[in-house]
Amino acid sequence: MTRQCELTGKLPLSGQLRSHAENKSKRKFRPNLCNVTLISDALGRSFRLRISAHALKTVEHRGGLDAFLMKASDVELSERCLKIKRDIKKVKQEATAPTA
Repeated sequence: MTRQCELTGKLPLSGQLRSHAENKSKRKFRPNLCNVTLISDALGRSFRLRISAHALKTVEHRGGLDAFLMKASDVELSERCLKIKRDIKKVKQEATAPTA
């Protein structure tokens, strides 16, 4: 499993440690990934996701998982999150569709 945020697509970056004497050595900057359970209001169920701490703050700021997924672009979302987004759209369309 890659060390990638499922919501934002953040990946590890590579760089260098620089000492006082300007010696260089390779290092990795890894995203701060957390295993969290987020609840979808539209679907009425919870999902276990591996997301970065920054993404978790953004989800709370936007008002929940549903609002975050609706605003997020499809390029940065994982396959699981894309499926959740499609299901949420489907439920919202059924709720707004007039019944005959």
